[in-house]
Amino acid sequence: TTLPLIQGALFMTGAPPEADPAAAHALIAESGAILIDVREDDEWAAGHAPDAVHVRLGDLDPAAYPPEQKLVVVCRSGARSSTAVAALTDAGRAAHNLSGGMKAWHEDGRPVVRDDGTPGAVI
Repeated sequence: TTLPLIQGALFMTGAPPEADPAAAHALIAESGAILIDVREDDEWAAGHAPDAVHVRLGDLDPAAYPPEQKLVVVCRSGARSSTAVAALTDAGRAAHNLSGGMKAWHEDGRPVVRDDGTPGAVI
């Protein structure tokens, strides 16, 4: 069952809050949400969203983010980021999983870049 939520994001009952690429972009652009990419170093190096912050899943510390800071978490397909969002929300943080991950982000026509700003790829 899905329930509509703020700015196009969706809450999935029994699952961490989800946002499709458009809703994730809106959360980032309109509310200052931080996009956290929890993929491994090689995945990040191949390509990531331009304004994302890289924090590998194993290094993610919910205490590093104030409770009022909105967060959007992404991985390749949405599975690892779902785990991260569960940990963040359990710790009282406002976090959304980018459903479909970087694959969906890229398929939605959103930019993927390398650290040097050149076009990247999702691996």
